[in-house]
Order: sequence, then structure tokens, then C-alpha cells
Amino acid sequence: MSPLVVFSHLRWSFVYQRPQHLMSRLARHRPVLFIEEPVHDPGPARLDSSWQGRHLEVLTPCTPLPSQGFDAEQALFLRPLLRRALQDRGLRSPMAWLYTPMALPVARALDPALWIYDCMDELSAFKGAPPELPERERELMELADLVLTGGPALYEAKRALHPRVHCMPSAVDVGHFQPAVQDPEATRCAETLQGALPRPRLGFFGVIDERMDLNLLARLADARPQWQIVMVGPVVKIDPASLPRRPNIHWLGMQSYQVLPALMAGWDVCLMPFALNESTRFISPTKTLEYLAGEKPVVSTPVPDVQRLYGAVVRIAGTAEAFVEACEQALHESPGQRRQRLTHAMDVVASYSWDSSAQVVHELLQEALESRLLGGSARPATRGGPLPAMQARAESTPAAASAARTQAAQAAARASRR
Repeated sequence: MSPLVVFSHLRWSFVYQRPQHLMSRLARHRPVLFIEEPVHDPGPARLDSSWQGRHLEVLTPCTPLPSQGFDAEQALFLRPLLRRALQDRGLRSPMAWLYTPMALPVARALDPALWIYDCMDELSAFKGAPPELPERERELMELADLVLTGGPALYEAKRALHPRVHCMPSAVDVGHFQPAVQDPEATRCAETLQGALPRPRLGFFGVIDERMDLNLLARLADARPQWQIVMVGPVVKIDPASLPRRPNIHWLGMQSYQVLPALMAGWDVCLMPFALNESTRFISPTKTLEYLAGEKPVVSTPVPDVQRLYGAVVRIAGTAEAFVEACEQALHESPGQRRQRLTHAMDVVASYSWDSSAQVVHELLQEALESRLLGGSARPATRGGPLPAMQARAESTPAAASAARTQAAQAAARASRR
């Protein structure tokens, strides 16, 4: 099988999200080399290796250059290192999978058999984005055999730029987050972190950066000082001093993926207090489905993809006052309302599986490779709408429908006992 060489601006050990979920599953079919951005080291340039599975190797370039990212200077060191790494491993005709267009000059040195651009975010809208990123993306779009987008908003923005754009929103590992499955060690860790906090607890987990509406958080805390607001995640690209400090806001820092379900199990409402700006215009937060799989009520600001994909099962609030009121309603829902919410939430969750997403991607890769072998280009994407192929497939299979009914029944039964 053709190996997959992945270039990522996100480190494997960072927040466990789309790249880790997809690559750990695609590695069941083919070797995967996950290339991180270089780190500074004054010694000779090298690649540090760590294995994350039998066929999944993470390579971290270490170079004497102080600059970060896949810039032109770093490329001079990285090209020979990566060519040698593939030769040493006996890997030929690789496919190049890019999460950032900035890696294009490095990836070209591998002469890939196939180009894949997984546009999970509009990186050019993020704080500190390289000024050359839009031009790099245009170059990558011309080369790409397959383009995936992280949600409907990005799909609509990119579909006219390439003939083979597939909408592939992030999914969820239901078994990891459902309340019936709790790891004892994770539960003890969560108890240590938040067990002393009174209820109700309203929580968030994820990256805390310029996409967060810090003013909204402060107003929420001030409006209801008896509510405990638990914020879990690394603070990046913003000054930690800018975080609102209140007695009822608790900043727990980055926690492992294994601990997140246990932390969420101790919350009464899950929060998505995103700012509405250029950096959130195209986001499709993975945590939405993770919250729903954890059977928690969710309150969000009106992020376009959240409204479009999950508006029927997430409370949407456009002002600080409305956000407080939506949280109030979530905390005081009746048993009947809870049963109805859980039934609808499990229907949504059953449509978005990382296993299904990875299988669809595997099939798309196979189709593109076969087309290349026949001397053509990859088959154009069906432009039947922005919802992902994996969702349509999941909804059409009896097994998925049965799983959805079972999950909904189990959730409703748990709700009736609360």
C-alpha cells in the first residue's frame, strides 16, 4: 500500500482531535508518517521518532534554525532528511497529506503519487498566520487530487476552487465519551481537579485562543456567581493575563484526552462560548459531538457550522443575556425535556463516527490512486450538498439506524432515573 506522509501544523501530543483520529485509523490500511513542524535544536539537523501504533510513526524535525513552521529556510534542512527517512524505511510512491499549505515546499521533495489537502480550518484567518499562506493554498489547490473540508462553511468557501472537494466534518468516538464507559483512573483525576467545586458546574474543553469570547465568559460568571465555570485546555496565541479572573471561573489547563469524559461527567452544562469573528467564521468544533455523546446539554454562540449541523440539539444564544438564559434553561429542563433532548442528540451522534469517516477517506484515496494508475485524474466529487458522505452512508445502513435507536433508548433510560 502507498504510504501516507502527513504534514501537520498541530503536534501529535497537542489536543487530540481530527488528525489523530483519522491517522490512527488510516494506519490500519497503510504506513503513516506524521511530520510535525520543526523545533529548534543547536545540534545537527535530525528527525526524532516516536511510534503511536504499529504502522504510525511521528517524526519531529530538529534543526538549528530559530524559525518555526515549514518556511523556506527550514525546507533546506527538511527535504534531505525526509527523503532519507523514506529510503531508510523502504517507503516508495508516498501520498502527501497536508494540514497546512505552508508545508508544500517540503512535500514537493517527496514527489508524491497523490496530493491530499485536509482543510480542517481557515488558517489564514487565525492570529499570526504567515502572510504567504493564501498563495501557498492556491498552489496546493492546483496540485491536489483530493480536498477535504472540516465543515459546511469551509466546503461552501472552497468548492468553487477545486473540482474534487468533499465535505468531511469532524466526528466522534462515542464509546470514549458515553457516560456508561468511565475509566477509574480518569475518574480519580477528574475528582482531584474539580471534585471540591460545588454544583452547578458549566464546562468547556478545547484550545483557548483568539476564538474564545472572554468577555462573554466574564459576563456569564458575573451574572451567576453561584455557577462554577470550568475551563479545560491549553492557552495559546493570547496573553494568559487577558483571561478573566473570577472566583467562579476555574482554569484547569490542558488535560489528557483520556480524562476529558470524566471531567465532562461532572458538569451540568457544556459551553461553547466562541467569539463571532473571522477566526470562527469557518470553524466546525469537534467538541460539539463529544459533548452530545456525553449526554450533556450544550449552549453555544451562533457559530455558522454549529447552527447548521447541530442547531436542533444545541441551544444557540447570540448575546450574553441570551447565553445566560440558555444555560439557565439547560440547568432546569424537565425529565421529559431531558429524554427528548437525549433521543435527538443520540440520533445526531450516530451519524458521525470517526470509524465511518476514516473508511470513507480510505475509499476516496483508493479511488484517486486507481484513477492515477489509469492515467487520469481523480474522480470529481459529487456536488449534492455540503453534508458529508459518511453521514449519508451512516444514515442509510440498518446497523447505524439500530445503533442510533439503542443509544437513544439507553440515554432515555438513564435520563428517567435522574
